[in-house]
Amino acid sequence: MTKFKDKTAWITGATSGIGEELTYQLNAQQAKLIISSRREDELLRVRDHCKYPENVTIQILDLEKAETFPGIVETIIKKTGGVDYLFNNGGVSQRANAHETSLEVDRQIMEINFFGNIALTKALLPHMIERKNGHIVITSSVAGKFGFFLRSAYSASKHALHGFYESLRLEQLTNNIKVTLIAPGFVHTKMSQNALSGDGNKHGVMDIHQRKGLTATVCADKILEAVIKEKEEVVFGKKESFGVLLKRYLPGLFRRMIRKQSPTG
Repeated sequence: MTKFKDKTAWITGATSGIGEELTYQLNAQQAKLIISSRREDELLRVRDHCKYPENVTIQILDLEKAETFPGIVETIIKKTGGVDYLFNNGGVSQRANAHETSLEVDRQIMEINFFGNIALTKALLPHMIERKNGHIVITSSVAGKFGFFLRSAYSASKHALHGFYESLRLEQLTNNIKVTLIAPGFVHTKMSQNALSGDGNKHGVMDIHQRKGLTATVCADKILEAVIKEKEEVVFGKKESFGVLLKRYLPGLFRRMIRKQSPTG
């Protein structure tokens, strides 16, 4: 028996990287899953790679189309009877200087990473409040704790998530709804390759930082450990994660050190 056995977990961004690995690990623990992304073919691929594919429900979801979420949530509740865990994992990164990034791209990143994220939470929240039970898990980033080169809009979107969910956590204490913010450092995924450049096209290159980062498997392990322990926020990674502590306790030294870092490795 595990904490997740027979529990229902909804994972966004489930077709690559951290979300895909969370899918496999939760499925192996016999959780009942709803997996979401924009591409049905990729969702089918992930489901077919699961140990218990019969426990996986596919739900296409586009984080830029928040107006569709209430209907999708209603459908999911009817199918599953209830959602115990929401893993808000979907998102997009950025690789461009702020002055070279169009405002349209800034808005797109905020729409996906922030508004899409919180819109799904808001659509599901009344159901969790009615049940007096739920756990919302948000994949943020160390970029949500401090800014970095080429990531102005991405960092802004992650900072915004921390402000929103820290407030939500306080508001929902009496409803037994838990909130866990996850702030990983560099993870070896296609995040940098799929990141948006200043004109909205894909960056198409894997950063050295990303290549040398934690594996998605290790990252998913740490996320599930944090959820089991009901942590409110966890920061992890390699040396970049120490920047969070350094900024808090030695901000002058932090500023001097981060200015010397390479934007991509």
